[in-house]
Amino acid sequence: MTQHQTFAPETKSAIYDAEINRQYGDYRNTFEGFKEVNDRRLKEVEQRGSADVVTTDHLERLEQAMATREKKMRETVLRMQRPQLAGEAKVVGRSSSPEHKRAFNSYVRGGIEAPLRELEEKALSVSSPGDGGYTVPVEIETYIMRRLAQISPIRQIAGNRQVSSPTFTKAFSPTGPAGGWVAETALDAVTNSPPLQQMIFPTMELYAMPSATQQLLDDSIVDIETWLAGEIDTLFAVQEGAAFVNGTGINMPKGFMTYPTVPDANYSWGNIGYLATGVSGALPTSNPSDILVQLAYELQAGYRQNACWVMTRKTQAAIRTLKDTLGHYLWQPPISGSTQATLMNFPLVEAEDMPQIGPGTFPIAFGDFQRGYLVVDRIGLRVLRDPYSAKPYVLFYTTKRVGGGMQDFNAIKLLKFDVS
Repeated sequence: MTQHQTFAPETKSAIYDAEINRQYGDYRNTFEGFKEVNDRRLKEVEQRGSADVVTTDHLERLEQAMATREKKMRETVLRMQRPQLAGEAKVVGRSSSPEHKRAFNSYVRGGIEAPLRELEEKALSVSSPGDGGYTVPVEIETYIMRRLAQISPIRQIAGNRQVSSPTFTKAFSPTGPAGGWVAETALDAVTNSPPLQQMIFPTMELYAMPSATQQLLDDSIVDIETWLAGEIDTLFAVQEGAAFVNGTGINMPKGFMTYPTVPDANYSWGNIGYLATGVSGALPTSNPSDILVQLAYELQAGYRQNACWVMTRKTQAAIRTLKDTLGHYLWQPPISGSTQATLMNFPLVEAEDMPQIGPGTFPIAFGDFQRGYLVVDRIGLRVLRDPYSAKPYVLFYTTKRVGGGMQDFNAIKLLKFDVS
């Protein structure tokens, strides 16, 4: 008979740590090999005008190996960081109860609605009844939101607000707030009040629909709440990630890449400023790293302190070979398995929904996304059990409401791979 090995929490953590350290060591060794081969390629270009095919092929294989090892390392870190579903739930304005958990469990497993309906009527749930279904226990919602913060790239770096209403409204002044110094006993200086405008962030419905067999639901040893949360978090993260970058704002959040863009020299509020590489679909042929340095310093100092780079893995590969004037690589690997790579000492975030390098595209963003982009979450996840539409499977139509959009256009800059 096969025996399943179990570990105490400390032992399991130690095993994960050892595995991450091993994977990180392999990753760093691959990067050292990458630098050696790239240095040889640069020398060949300098001496002959082009690199040897064997060298180029070797460099591509090392690049692929780095990408594979980094992906495995990130997956291991995410497994280790997966939060426990049990424990105190911390959602503003809400509390959990054993009765709700028992009622929800009965609903998910057997479709028994009466106890859950009664509890929600008593609690006067803040979630919209129009969404359908029933509110999940706070522990599940907290678990899913923590997972989204770990695996949704833009959510990791953006600002966040939780609301109980369909929209979040924020007052702002495009010219900035008025202020100044005044003596303790002197009359306050008269200032012209800046004109205030409103930003409105509506929350849109995002759904996931995992399925289960009735046999799974009847199995009492299966932690059905953990199963449901695990089925939902990645689906939500993928959909969110795409919307926060390229969302149209129609039935979804508005992505930061869908706002109007202007050359940074002509920047005005409501647009995102950009620099052009001067070459269609490529970095400058002479001193290509200079344009990245210039982009970083186009951002005002107050935003640059908390800034990061956002690009795809493929774009990251293209800039990984760049050096500064002293011969140091601009891209550096993470200092540990749980940290991020850096570019010019600023964190680098991979978002696969960003454009790839091509003529007229904007594949690189740089800025303080916490101040620049806002994610708005309406509290309350709802589940509607559907045992009819896909017999013999039971579907769980799960919805959450989320919005997003730019809140400070000064905080983010883009790099355009074009002449102007």
